[in-house]
Amino acid sequence: MKTKVVLSCAAIAVMAIGLEAQEEDLSRDRFHSVKKAVGSVGAAQTKELDIVHGVAHMFRDGKVAGQIRSMYSGYDNKTYENTYSTAIGGFLKYELAQYKGFSGAVSFHTSTDIDALSGDGAKRNSDLSSSDQEYLVRSQSYINYKYDTLNVRVGRQIIDTPLADSDDIYMIPNTFNAAVVTYEVDAMSVIAGYLESWQGIDAGLDDGWQKTGADGTYFGGLSYSDKRVDANFWIYAIRGEAGDATANDSFYGDLVGHYHLTKDLFLHAGVQYLKQNEQDNSGVAASIVGVTTELVIDGLGFNVAYNHAAREANKQSFSGFGGGTLFTSMDSMILDAISYDRSVNAYVVGVSYEFGDYSLFYAYGDFRGDADSSGQKAEIAEHNIALEYTQEDLTLAAIYTVDDDKYDDSEAGANGGDWANTRLLVTYNF
Repeated sequence: MKTKVVLSCAAIAVMAIGLEAQEEDLSRDRFHSVKKAVGSVGAAQTKELDIVHGVAHMFRDGKVAGQIRSMYSGYDNKTYENTYSTAIGGFLKYELAQYKGFSGAVSFHTSTDIDALSGDGAKRNSDLSSSDQEYLVRSQSYINYKYDTLNVRVGRQIIDTPLADSDDIYMIPNTFNAAVVTYEVDAMSVIAGYLESWQGIDAGLDDGWQKTGADGTYFGGLSYSDKRVDANFWIYAIRGEAGDATANDSFYGDLVGHYHLTKDLFLHAGVQYLKQNEQDNSGVAASIVGVTTELVIDGLGFNVAYNHAAREANKQSFSGFGGGTLFTSMDSMILDAISYDRSVNAYVVGVSYEFGDYSLFYAYGDFRGDADSSGQKAEIAEHNIALEYTQEDLTLAAIYTVDDDKYDDSEAGANGGDWANTRLLVTYNF
């Protein structure tokens, strides 16, 4: 009952902010969560397609786009071997021009370790290019049809939804074998689709393409966005078989209001809710609520976020295929890591600043799990620091993450124990 009252009051407050907001175009390029902010660093660019009047022109006027990317990632571990690697790679995409609504594209992502700048044997970090020290994948190959505000895309593609997204924070993003239909009406978008399989950093670079549930995942969503309010409502049916560790029915919703207080002062406030029901004895069940608020003053932002997960006996939450949509999701730590058989409270506070071509943010998160049925508690603290410099197509960035497990500093800890990770990133879009 208490949770319902908190959510109801928060929702009313958010709606009031939206209704009272002025008509000016609000500065809303703010992070939904720390995890989303990290994923936007060095993001690839898209190119607008030409509309042509003949099949031959689809190829002649097609667009080539890509990105050269290099990253160093090193781990300083408290109780086990330190690891580090440096890789170079990126992606190349060719997209046909649009003819009578039809177009298509193919892209490849690749990453290769630079031996001279990477550890030997057990000292090498496999997050960048797999344990084979190289990775090459046909990440996208799709056919697209567009008619007015209707869009249909079938094949390998990049998808960004609350419980299935690209999570492009290393060298190889998540991509999906999928069929997706999108229909837009003014500020509203309706989307529905089917995910058959996926690959990428969260699927495991050593594992290649993996099923999104034994029988795939069906999903649908409704999104609304204008100058004052953003709202999302999504459902997912992840279908599996007995013991499938992901099978569940999920409902996700969020509501965020934007208020222009003065010329240079903005307030953003939001609520979210995630409900998951177990299917096929998967062990996935959750009821999670969240609130967030951010005050932005001429480029300087202050953010506070909170999530609460109710205890589900012998069950835990599932953030999806690269998910991390919760307001408190950080670069590494997400609520899932300690949600099994216990209630969890997660708190994140952060500050961000944009000045010229530079952006800087710092965030601190504390994830506290009550005692489970065996009496074991959990608590993990994480610090995230990121500095980014962007000049047209070039991005330089540094990301530093520290994890502190209050109960288990070994590798067997809930999020890998106590460790620090340093990443240096260079990207160039063309």
